[in-house]
Amino acid sequence: MSSIEIRKIGITRLDTDAVVNAANSMLMQGGGVCGYIFNDAGAKDMEEACSKIGHCDEGNAVITPGFNLSAKYVIHAVGPRWSGGNNHEPQKLHDAYTSSLKLAKENNLHSIGFPLISAGIFGYPLIDAWKVALRSCREFINANPDYDIKIIFAVIDDTIKMIGQEMLNH
Repeated sequence: MSSIEIRKIGITRLDTDAVVNAANSMLMQGGGVCGYIFNDAGAKDMEEACSKIGHCDEGNAVITPGFNLSAKYVIHAVGPRWSGGNNHEPQKLHDAYTSSLKLAKENNLHSIGFPLISAGIFGYPLIDAWKVALRSCREFINANPDYDIKIIFAVIDDTIKMIGQEMLNH
């Protein structure tokens, strides 16, 4: 049975089939979650894999091996940079989650770890980011009743976890 949970843990420490990188469109090593994933996976290997792909548009996702991570794969999802909400940011964020989950299903992966995409250095407002994240995941689960997937949100801040947990429980 599919499920959604929120844990206080660094995303690279998850033992899931895949973890999601909050990527930039050039698929280059960045700061925050992206930097940790590249470093812990093996930056050289990840850079090579990403450079072969080259680019990923906002709202889309691509997949690479997980290299040195416990996760077999890294799904690189490009969320939007927040610019006031007038540039289709909610739809692009929703699409980033949905694209990631579709890639997981296409690759027969049954557990996935997400960061809260776009809520860090991309500036997406926290509560709105949680609303989109949880809605996207619930819609995917409801649209795919015969496919079991365990979705784990990995956060490292107590306040972010608490807000997400309250929203998940309602």
